[in-house]
Amino acid sequence: MTPDLTMSASVTYLTHGRVRLALHELSAGTGGSVPLLLLHSLGGRTTSKIPPSVQQQWTGPVFGLDFTGHGQSSCPSGGGYSSELLMADADTALREIGPAVIVGSGLGGYVGLLVAGASAGRATGVAVVGGSGLAGGGVRPGSESIAVPPHRSDGSTPDPFALVELSTDLRPPNYVASFVRQFVSESVAELPVSICTAARPPWLAAVVEEFGVASCSLSEALDHFSGD
Repeated sequence: MTPDLTMSASVTYLTHGRVRLALHELSAGTGGSVPLLLLHSLGGRTTSKIPPSVQQQWTGPVFGLDFTGHGQSSCPSGGGYSSELLMADADTALREIGPAVIVGSGLGGYVGLLVAGASAGRATGVAVVGGSGLAGGGVRPGSESIAVPPHRSDGSTPDPFALVELSTDLRPPNYVASFVRQFVSESVAELPVSICTAARPPWLAAVVEEFGVASCSLSEALDHFSGD
């Protein structure tokens, strides 16, 4: 979890079902690039500190979304977290800010690829970087037991249910690859997906093999997505 917990000054609250999502505007931008949406890692949150490479390279607006059960977003009662729930969170944010490039850290990178394939053109590019929750729960169940997090009813984040349920979320490689194929087939860009992490769990190794996916640094990905 990032040590800088200073929150951004401009926060818009969006409604996704019964959850209140916090969408932070981190920079209004100085140029004509499309917006950039930052999706944090498992247990993380949006902070006012924009990653240096983003701050130096991206001239368009920069936003950060707090997923359900994280940051300033609210927690559902009794859990029920899944990557698909967070995908809908991200889609809610994209509907608000318009077409955007997504930079997702860890779990946020996985969610970014899902929403890109399902959002009918609302994502224009996705960069996946390392972070907590990148591996998920693997390709098959590892235990027949169900972990129950400690009860906490004060609404503080990150929600223990989110940490338990999302860290064990199964990720069959062919599942996420199908979302990537859909995204690439609808994109006008030659390489709309960039993998910017050396860690390659099975689902991400499958993504790297897909057409339209590049392996590069985040700096190179931002240059590509901005058209520079």
